[in-house]
Amino acid sequence: MKEAITGAAVLLLCGLAFAGEPPTGPSDVRWNPGAEDCATSTQPPLQVHRLDAATFVLRQNPCASFEANLMYLLVGDERALLIDSGAIADPASMPLASTVMALLPQRAGVRLPLLVAHTHSHRDHREGDAQFASLPGVEIAPPDEQGVRRRYGFRQWPDGVAQLDLGGRIVHVLPAPGHNDNHIVFHDERTRALFTGDFLLPGRLTVDDAHAFEASAQRVAAFVRDRPVSQVLGGHVELDVDGNLYPHGATFHPRERDMALTKADALALPAALADFNGIYATHANFVITNPKRNLALLAGAVVLVLALAIWGVVRLLRRRRAARASA
Repeated sequence: MKEAITGAAVLLLCGLAFAGEPPTGPSDVRWNPGAEDCATSTQPPLQVHRLDAATFVLRQNPCASFEANLMYLLVGDERALLIDSGAIADPASMPLASTVMALLPQRAGVRLPLLVAHTHSHRDHREGDAQFASLPGVEIAPPDEQGVRRRYGFRQWPDGVAQLDLGGRIVHVLPAPGHNDNHIVFHDERTRALFTGDFLLPGRLTVDDAHAFEASAQRVAAFVRDRPVSQVLGGHVELDVDGNLYPHGATFHPRERDMALTKADALALPAALADFNGIYATHANFVITNPKRNLALLAGAVVLVLALAIWGVVRLLRRRRAARASA
């Protein structure tokens, strides 16, 4: 009884969206927008939305972390899969593990085993691992490239497709480096959803390796082309309903657009990356950017301005000296 009360209290604290309601799609939920002044915000740090009886979306509030990470819990008959663990390790400020464990069903009085996996190794997608580290029945997948290869059995990275069997629920795992060397995406046969982390989302597609990103987009597009894809669910939402990007680091997301992209977006990504100018490009549902190249260009511009300024000063001094000499 104590455990049941605790679980209910945690879900209430986190602003659970589904109790007593029929399953709904991502477009039916309105995530808390955060606030310009987070000190005055009373919004819960974590929201939970049910896609169906065994699939949940968890969203960290922008005031808890400006990354406002989206995480996904898929429950099978024999075990469950959590895709990403978010940006916050402290359970006092982000009750992720307690919320997830409360959502897991029990078999013979024991909660289903849980695999905590990651779309990639950037810290905002795995900081929450610390909350699960000491919990019984929980496996945390290694986030590094070699660990990803071993855990999912990829022999010729980044080629191949692995499978996770959750018990009556198969999840395909596809390598997708380009944003991050060890990025993977997940395709769930039950919901037909594609979970894409930072590989494809309504916001900034940040390119680390342009060649690898384009090759990954081609592989993912080939995989989904003849398969049903109900929706594409990424790791963040960074666009408003008018298609404008929120400023980087923004803790307030007013009028946020629907979190879901479509199969058409996944099929269009290879061409978008092939046409990418290497700096910045806007598309209907996402923006492609290369921060490394942007910084290099900015640094080059700064050096050029400084060189021109020095040249101008030297030229001015020479003219003054010439004028004094002639006088």
